[in-house]
Amino acid sequence: MIGTSAPRSALRAFLAGEASGGLLLIGAAAVALLLVNSSDIGAQLYHDVIHLPVGPTSLLHLVNDGLMALFFLAVGLEIKREWLDGRLAGWNRRLLPAIAAAGGMAVPALVYLAVAGGEPGLARGWAIPAATDIAFALGVLALLGKRAPTSLKLLLTTIAIVDDIGAVMIIAFFYTGALQAVALACAAAIFAFMMLLSRRGVKALPVYLALSFALWVAVLLSGVHATIAGVLAAMTIPIRMTPGTPDAADSPLHRLEHALHPWSAYFIVPVFGFANAGVDLRGAGLEALIAPLPLAIAAGLVLGKQAGIFGSIWLCVRSGLTPMPRGATWTQIYGLSLLCGIGFTMSLFIGALAFPASPLLIEQAKLGILSGSLVSALAGYALLRLAPQHPDHAEIEAALDREIAADGDVSA
Repeated sequence: MIGTSAPRSALRAFLAGEASGGLLLIGAAAVALLLVNSSDIGAQLYHDVIHLPVGPTSLLHLVNDGLMALFFLAVGLEIKREWLDGRLAGWNRRLLPAIAAAGGMAVPALVYLAVAGGEPGLARGWAIPAATDIAFALGVLALLGKRAPTSLKLLLTTIAIVDDIGAVMIIAFFYTGALQAVALACAAAIFAFMMLLSRRGVKALPVYLALSFALWVAVLLSGVHATIAGVLAAMTIPIRMTPGTPDAADSPLHRLEHALHPWSAYFIVPVFGFANAGVDLRGAGLEALIAPLPLAIAAGLVLGKQAGIFGSIWLCVRSGLTPMPRGATWTQIYGLSLLCGIGFTMSLFIGALAFPASPLLIEQAKLGILSGSLVSALAGYALLRLAPQHPDHAEIEAALDREIAADGDVSA
């Protein structure tokens, strides 16, 4: 049951939840890798579990099409809240993360195409290295403790929010199969009805949840990937905007986001990581890593992400278009750009959509994602661990903590 007590700051809950959930995701992925690579029995057990029949489908498809729809609902709620009432409320706040995220998606895609675009059938995977895994990246930042400035966490979160918008659009426009007109029309009608209810001021969450399930079924049958239903449903949930104050207790969006976020961070994302990270690395030597597909993905994540994000931020600040994030140094910004090369959850998801008919290519994509994300995580962690602090680090951190405690809505 969704409570009615006043929720605490969504920003503070989000940062804490994503960091802790990121550590769970790292653990879940590690367990999957250890199980698959421990022995033939372990590998068989892993594959038997993820392909366990669940009604007309398998556990893996239930996770990827069902649970991930709830993940995208949480993402959509977060995007709507931040766009209307948070760190993206106003073009002055949207500019730096929007430009950085755009550079961080475009350059990895170009690097990927430069490496593998000429190989038959591989160009379709261009978007795999374009996404950043916010939970994994914030989990790494959490390991740094106070050495990671709050402004970096806020900037990473905001870039990832814009990144999520781009990823949703990519999935909707580039990874949609043959469309079924009747189911698509039903989905459009349900979505229009939900929007009408929102505009009329209907705030009953059970009504929206029931219609969201119907929307998910219609989208699933339409040929558009089912997870898009989560984002569409989030757009219809009413929000009571509370600028400069804590979240409203009677705001349906705030209530649903606070109720759903722990499930997303602590259950759905780790389960997805476990179900999709099991790659058999036994016998996978250098030849496997330098094959066109894994090499292109790893290069896009490690080289493309850091070049796209750091280059975009540097140009914005040096040109005077946007200010430097408070309390951060250029070395720390570069470390942040390296961490953005962790593309785990969304990259695995897009990889499965890019090569649905080829288990071999999916496994190769996983190898590239894991290797690129691991290099990015280790390099980013090491650089941020060793980077000198800003001269006014303590004072700026104290000021940011006071602002977050006051209203949960600050600009990096």
